[in-house]
Amino acid sequence: MLKEWLGEYKPGNREDAVQALREIMQEIALAGLQRAGFFEKAAFYGGTALRIFYGLDRFSEDLDFSLLTINPEFSLDRYLEAVQIEFESLGMKVSIKEKQKTKESSIQSAFLKSETIWKELILENVIPQSGLDQIANIKIKLEVDTKPPSGFETDEKLLLKPFSFYVKCFSISDLFAGKMHALLFRKWGNNVKGRDWYDMEWYIKKGVALNLNHFLLRARDSGDWSKEKITEKEFRELLQTKIAAVNIDRVKADIVRFIPNPKAIERWSPEYFHDLVGHLKVAD
Repeated sequence: MLKEWLGEYKPGNREDAVQALREIMQEIALAGLQRAGFFEKAAFYGGTALRIFYGLDRFSEDLDFSLLTINPEFSLDRYLEAVQIEFESLGMKVSIKEKQKTKESSIQSAFLKSETIWKELILENVIPQSGLDQIANIKIKLEVDTKPPSGFETDEKLLLKPFSFYVKCFSISDLFAGKMHALLFRKWGNNVKGRDWYDMEWYIKKGVALNLNHFLLRARDSGDWSKEKITEKEFRELLQTKIAAVNIDRVKADIVRFIPNPKAIERWSPEYFHDLVGHLKVAD
């Protein structure tokens, strides 16, 4: 099954094949989580959710989840066992390694809290397949936000492989709000995430309306916005200020390996993004 599944991606080279295999692994992991009832307690969000279920045309590395309600005592252990079983049923061996926190708050991203649990799924001993001339060393991080902000809605999305099943996902307007929170308030200094900017462009071009209330809840929860409310004008001012300050060359350098067509970002410039966000829609 895996060889045929990989073949459906029609990889043109080894890098294409590795990206395709990573996405296959992501979907197998989702299947294992679903079998164990994980989506009764959590929802899928982030770039990988946007690619798999909403058609974003770039690859994404991690699996990001948010509990539906706050639960600092939540444990992934029983769900990870189900993930291992799912891989084994398809003839794939994975090991699961927990990354230990080195301090009370090891959070690198605004999407995550200090209560985040995260693991790495490490693919081992994959038989070389089309486009793979050696064993692929692929890692996939699973991140679970155990203290999520409120105010988001979810949709049930269907996957057909490795079997037909539904995954609970953030609604697309709330995914957009989360992405803009990350773009505006990441704490990584000069380590710019070009993927944030690529995704913003995708949302705007698709005509998706941003849920400003969910953005507000995230911004207040992260300590990046102190007021009780935020107006659309204030949000747009934040965004225009960010565009004026960002290093576009670094933005391009970060995204280029994740997209199928590097020419798609040739037009990027501060002027382009200032004009682009003029087309951004905000939900009523």
